[in-house]
Amino acid sequence: MTANGRAGGNVETAPASQQGMRRQNLAAVIGAVAAHGRLSRADIAGHTGLTRPAVSSLADELIGRAALIETQTAPSGRVGRPGRALALNDKGPAGLGLEIGVTHLAACVVDLRGEPRVWRRIQRANAGRPAGQVLAETAALGADAETEAAALGLRVQGRVLAVPGVVPNAPGGLVAHAPNLGWRDVRPADHWPDPHTVPEPENEANLGALAEQRRRGRSAETFVHVSAEAGIGAALVIDGRLFRGARGFAGELGHLPVHPDGAPCPCGARGCLEQYAGERAVLREAGLDDTGDPVAVLAGRAGAGDPATLRALDRAGRALGLALTSAVDLIDPDALVLGGAYAELADWLLPPLRAELAARVTVRPWAPEAVRPSSLGRGGPVLGAAWSTVQRIIADPARLPVRRAE
Repeated sequence: MTANGRAGGNVETAPASQQGMRRQNLAAVIGAVAAHGRLSRADIAGHTGLTRPAVSSLADELIGRAALIETQTAPSGRVGRPGRALALNDKGPAGLGLEIGVTHLAACVVDLRGEPRVWRRIQRANAGRPAGQVLAETAALGADAETEAAALGLRVQGRVLAVPGVVPNAPGGLVAHAPNLGWRDVRPADHWPDPHTVPEPENEANLGALAEQRRRGRSAETFVHVSAEAGIGAALVIDGRLFRGARGFAGELGHLPVHPDGAPCPCGARGCLEQYAGERAVLREAGLDDTGDPVAVLAGRAGAGDPATLRALDRAGRALGLALTSAVDLIDPDALVLGGAYAELADWLLPPLRAELAARVTVRPWAPEAVRPSSLGRGGPVLGAAWSTVQRIIADPARLPVRRAE
């Protein structure tokens, strides 16, 4: 996260002061361990360019902040005592990701290594409910997750909330518009029970993209991450950096027109992608209602060969192909990634989607395998939320409290 708390950017340069330089050097030391795994102090000096005495001092401080632990390295075959190495502490600072979906709430706690240690997800119909009620229930779910994490020796030091809506590039934690929840200009801080645990809101598609980037480990990749629940969102990652647009409104793929004179959309336009490939549109086309878990119902019916469901998914895949053709021609991505509900319906969406792209992407080479489902499925946004808090800790570990002596 950036120094102002938003996910997906680079940390701002600290002031050129002694304190600022030490903060940067603490981040360099823990960053080397995070990137390379267990390292000796000499190895860290080699990776960072710092002197060994400086590394030792910084490492001791990070141990005091419970960010690093000292551990024994593997036997080297040399005579003498085994070496000592530094590793990220798996019982110390942690990050909490929260998610509000149209049909669910979720919470996830990850340790500094990025490993999920607590995971909770409950079905909840959130559309049209008062924002304060939804946020209070989300806070309670997060508090339960933190309690479970504490029993594992983890202390949550950062919180991010994934929401299916627009979160502008502005301070204050504003959700400007979440149409499928019925929210406009909602600040989570105004409704959160504990002012000390208010999370930073972020768009769920952006967080899903950050989770996908971390899982694949390709920091410089350019890709479009498309996710769907009731609405359709997209995140643009360009040369490894999340692109938000001038005001944070980038990625509104669901309102890209695929049939300009087509069905009216609640946004006021006509022929938007959501009216052909959104969850409700697919259910309507398949003759199904939206009770229970719609994605599981669609997957089950499609797997059983139900003709109406297969037709609905085929239409959705072709509409996605139409919309994503524009993305391919505009930004020339390495890949298109189907996340969220689309990942679980990929077996039926990918053939028509790839067919549309093959027919329409004619100005550049394009391989069918460049469109792929995310391995994270519907867990991507809440994982991305939790991981982004850990990124912030590693980018500025001086924020961590010093551990008291036992």
